[in-house]
Amino acid sequence: MVLLKEKKTEVIGNFKAHSKDTGSPAVQIALLTEKINYLSEHLQIHRKDFHSRRGLLQMVGKRRRLLTYLKKLDPQKYEDTIKKLNLRK
Repeated sequence: MVLLKEKKTEVIGNFKAHSKDTGSPAVQIALLTEKINYLSEHLQIHRKDFHSRRGLLQMVGKRRRLLTYLKKLDPQKYEDTIKKLNLRK
């Protein structure tokens, strides 16, 4: 699944730390969350799409690892990101 350029730019704009920030953990977590939300909706319609389900599980695992890293690196940024994205701890 590819995010539309406008949507991706909007997500990056909401989470970037400075003007050229596109790869910080918070931005990566936000982009993964958008992809995960899209795939979750897709899988509610296409219940037997097991290849996409595997991709979804990989993205969830990657987001979990990035959240753990962000929590160690900057706990305040972690809390802010969790609240902005409405994620559970």
